Amino acid sequence: MTTESPKDVRPEEATAAGNYFVSNYPPYSFWTRERAHEALAALDRAPAPDTPLGIYLHIPFCRKRCHFCYFKVYTDKNADEIEGYLDAAIQELTLYSQKPFIGGRKPKFIYFGGGTPSYISSRQITHIVDGMKRLLSWDEAEEVTFECEPGTLTEPKLSAIKDLGVTRLSLGIENFDDQILQVNGRAHGSREIDRTYQYARSIGFPQINIDLIAGMMGETNGNWRDCVQKTIALGPDSITIYQMEIPYNTTIFKEMKVLGQTVAPVADWRTKRAWVDYAFAEFEKAGYTVASAYAAVKDPSRTRFLYRDLLWTGADMIGLGVSSFSHVGGTHFQNEHEFESYIAKLRQGALPIFRALTTTEEERVIRELILQMKLGRVHRPYFERKFGVDVEKRFAAPLGRLRDQGFLTADQNSLRLNRDGLLQVDKLLHEFFLPEHRSARYA
Repeated sequence: MTTESPKDVRPEEATAAGNYFVSNYPPYSFWTRERAHEALAALDRAPAPDTPLGIYLHIPFCRKRCHFCYFKVYTDKNADEIEGYLDAAIQELTLYSQKPFIGGRKPKFIYFGGGTPSYISSRQITHIVDGMKRLLSWDEAEEVTFECEPGTLTEPKLSAIKDLGVTRLSLGIENFDDQILQVNGRAHGSREIDRTYQYARSIGFPQINIDLIAGMMGETNGNWRDCVQKTIALGPDSITIYQMEIPYNTTIFKEMKVLGQTVAPVADWRTKRAWVDYAFAEFEKAGYTVASAYAAVKDPSRTRFLYRDLLWTGADMIGLGVSSFSHVGGTHFQNEHEFESYIAKLRQGALPIFRALTTTEEERVIRELILQMKLGRVHRPYFERKFGVDVEKRFAAPLGRLRDQGFLTADQNSLRLNRDGLLQVDKLLHEFFLPEHRSARYA
């Protein structure tokens, strides 16, 4: 596993600015304000039978903004502003709870993302959770995920988070080296990692996940190997690895623009794939199973990720908070993407919906197919039952190209990506996009 020097990197393997990770379909750039009314119409319809419901809450507050971060985050809000925001999110859920699309359903999964959910105080966490539970009971929730930055956690806060019903604690470690954490703008240091992890383990969270990023600024082969071995030594229930991308709204891109650079100061894609390949191989030696293009789990029989699995098979999800994304009955929509406009809409008694898109049946098939490809396997009978589509025939041309490249095999019941294909699946998924979506900006 070696790092190529810049002169050896093929142009198509260089890390340039833009979105690489495919999280949804059609691309977000096709969602429009003019179609926001479609979201309101979707909310007024009863749910399709047996469709699970999930809730995502975006807590957009951080101690610092990471240089690679592309999410909507704020580092300048005081306690009163934070509490006003949490009250607004409860008001938002209140409005949703009165809509026909709920149809008596209770959430199967809840996800606290950010930003940094663990940035807010234990009292504030309790306040928002109690408010959510009063509106929609969590007694059928099989998974409650809470994202954390190690430096924001204390033993009392971890205990409070567990007592509120969190089943999956996700620690954003990213790297174990202080210099690399600092260069990339992370707020926590290496000393906080072990302390936080060990206490979380001691109080018995059902699942602890560790996030790593392959390709951070300053990362080397030796550092990456060290991060992998330290992760194995901790023994988390699951491990998530993201390959560094540089979307347009990151600090790194802004600095590239000032300097006139077109190639980001991070590892190229071939190197990042090699690093993830090494990590997966080491995790497998340690008894883990690779569960997707980004994740390895210690025990597949008991370690699931419902947020991923249900969303990728068409679940409804309400996204609460500024700039959050929702999916209801085939309609995608996003909230107002500025703090002030999000709050103002709710104070007026209106849902803060900014833009939307209702998908066609063909787009829904493509969406589920490409998302499930990230698992490394697609179950063909699933698509025949749900959509009446034989994906082998419907997508014969792009599947054929993946076979010719040596990435894909197929049998009567499944399509399978090999490890080489899985490591670059996001690049390959564009093969399945409709022609009008292939050359457009993703976000």
